[in-house]
Amino acid sequence: MKALISGFIWIANSVKATVATYLVLMLIGGTLYSLFEDKSFGDSFWWAVVTASTVGYGDTYPTTTPGRIVAGFLISIMVLVVIPLITAHFASKLIVDNDAFRHEEQEEIKQHLRAIRATLERMEQERQAP
Repeated sequence: MKALISGFIWIANSVKATVATYLVLMLIGGTLYSLFEDKSFGDSFWWAVVTASTVGYGDTYPTTTPGRIVAGFLISIMVLVVIPLITAHFASKLIVDNDAFRHEEQEEIKQHLRAIRATLERMEQERQAP
């Protein structure tokens, strides 16, 4: 279970992994559909893309129970996992604050603040000394 969660987090945090997962799902779904529904791989891959995108033209659809299970699984995974991940990746790119300080800049500011604090403490001590 831990490996499954770890893998999901890896996929969620990588655009390449999300796209690769999408392609793998299309290939697996198309292959299984081809086997269960006795269709060509080209038609089956087309079905997988149309089904996963939730367009569902209706030009081809499963008629066997295993084919319907594959369809249900493919639709569920796409709607509940893959499409939200893709949307989240796009949204995160739109809300990135380009004016935010980089880590190096933050460390430099901290260093300057420490120097200012030390100077102020030294000046306070000199002022209090007789």
